[in-house]
Amino acid sequence: MLLPGEIDITRHAPEPGCSPAVAQRYTRWLATHHYENFKVVSWLLPKALHQHFYNVYAYCRWADDLGDEVPDAARALEMLDWWERELDACYEGKPSHPVFVALRETIVAKVIPKQPFADLLKAFRQDQTVKRYPNWNAVLNYCVYSANPVGRLVLYLCGYRDEQRQLLSDATCTALQLANFWQDVSRDLEKGRIYIPLDAAAAHGLSESEIVERRFDDRYVCLMKELIARTRSLFAEGSPLAKMVDRRLSVDLEMFTRGGLAVLDAIETTGYDTLHHRPAISKGKQALLFGRSLLAYLIGLDRKSEKSGRIPVTLRAEQSTPETRVVIDDSYAECHRIARASHSNFYHAFFLLSGSKRDALAALYAFMRLVDDVADEGADLTAKQRGLANWRAALDDAITGHERHFDGNAAMTAPAATLGAAAEILPALVDTMQRYKMPARYLHDLISGAEMDLTIQTYPTFDRLREYCYRVAGTVGLTCTHVFGFSNARALGLAEKLGLAFQLTNIIRDVHEDYKLGRVYLPEEDLLRYGVSPEDFGRGEATLGVRELLRFEAERAWQLYEEGSALLGLIDADSRGALWLLVHTYSALLSRIESVGFAVFGERVRLPKAEKMMFIAKARFGRHTEENILEKRDRDRRRVGGTGSRRRAG
Repeated sequence: MLLPGEIDITRHAPEPGCSPAVAQRYTRWLATHHYENFKVVSWLLPKALHQHFYNVYAYCRWADDLGDEVPDAARALEMLDWWERELDACYEGKPSHPVFVALRETIVAKVIPKQPFADLLKAFRQDQTVKRYPNWNAVLNYCVYSANPVGRLVLYLCGYRDEQRQLLSDATCTALQLANFWQDVSRDLEKGRIYIPLDAAAAHGLSESEIVERRFDDRYVCLMKELIARTRSLFAEGSPLAKMVDRRLSVDLEMFTRGGLAVLDAIETTGYDTLHHRPAISKGKQALLFGRSLLAYLIGLDRKSEKSGRIPVTLRAEQSTPETRVVIDDSYAECHRIARASHSNFYHAFFLLSGSKRDALAALYAFMRLVDDVADEGADLTAKQRGLANWRAALDDAITGHERHFDGNAAMTAPAATLGAAAEILPALVDTMQRYKMPARYLHDLISGAEMDLTIQTYPTFDRLREYCYRVAGTVGLTCTHVFGFSNARALGLAEKLGLAFQLTNIIRDVHEDYKLGRVYLPEEDLLRYGVSPEDFGRGEATLGVRELLRFEAERAWQLYEEGSALLGLIDADSRGALWLLVHTYSALLSRIESVGFAVFGERVRLPKAEKMMFIAKARFGRHTEENILEKRDRDRRRVGGTGSRRRAG
């Protein structure tokens, strides 16, 4: 029996024979407080599995601490024997220890055999008596007991019992264990352990004593390279498992694999000297790995996008050319390709929607991207104006079904024929407009906004700027809201406000770059109010007047964000994650701009990838409310600044 306080893990444990409810509260507390990374894992899994994972985790944690935290090996073996007797009692239906009271519920519900639990105890016993491993087989045999049971337990919890998945899981778990060994050489030496196969070391001219003495040279580098290569091959062997399980579980598997590979990368990056240093993965890197795993999951949803059985659409370029048939599914695929290539924050929100809504946003984005490209690329004003006119005509043709234009008696080339991409994306766009009852004027207004960029370099008043922002951004909010789904007409006004807030955020961030392109979007009346000239935007840093001006415009944007956030409660429930992500990301960008004191005259202000990935995770798995939709880190400071700005503005 474990003595009170003998190891730290006993401090919060309930009394033996406690109720299942008390026992489960304890295992939940242990899993969410004792081991930081487990909070992420349990959060990703279906809620129905959370408690079961907590219970299994608590068993593993206790067993590990009994083997590792009890300093005397004989006493540790005694405690591990006691733990196995408790396991036997649990399987006999007579659990006593609170961990086993909770675990009994899981074992019965998921029909888990005793073997994986017992195998773990074999590994912990082995750690008390075996300190060296002569060859690879000995190390791999240890992993059979120390690592592989954990993967098999996870599969049992998730309903998978077949040998094929278990063997793939074994490869991944062994690889993770090995990566941990190569990372922790210095720590294990302090405990008197060497997990490096001694025959592999000898093959590179290294003796056991030289490892103990921590002699780092080219021989050790070559040894680490070999060990890492073999470990990478095991990760590759187990990688198919992620595609053979529920997509939610696949995020965890992807994250574990990416984390293990990142450990190997860190060893390589730091020069392989794990005799003296333990390569670590920063929290930012961990968040990025998690985000990439989540993004892989979301992109997987795109690949599984439902087949709609849409009919082919026929477009003719010229009478003299053969008929070109564009299947709408192919058109949507091209829209997704264009959206993906843009690397836009907007694209991440697509994957939080159902298949048809995701396709619709891709079609809208592709159209908007291509129209915007016409206005931005090249220097020939007339060619740009002609290009936008062709897009307007091609849009009309696609909507009305007309395929040819006539000038008197002469047939003219249809506009889509002069815009190669139009023939590919317009079928999907028109299908989206019809499905979601989207007025064509929104898209015509967007083209008008692009036309304004060609001829208008300054805006005398905020009302005039607001008109421009409506055309290039408000229309985006309106079209997206039709896709999101709404029943209250008030939603459209709120969507327009959010679009304006997004655009103001971009204008504030890009004020210096826009000036270099010959554009000043901030209203002339506001420049006059703060004593700012357009030339001030061309300086190397912001003047006091410019900072006050930008703070004033930021206050305008925050007011629009706060008013527009009410849209969240007016759209379909299955669309709220996507809207939450868009608003949270853009408001976080504005908050970041404020936090650096509006220093937008150097490197472009951006959100770190890891932070954006965490936003995606929160949007996918968190609660979406008007209270948490905005990123408000600098709210108090913003109010102080905003009040001052309003006084200045008179």
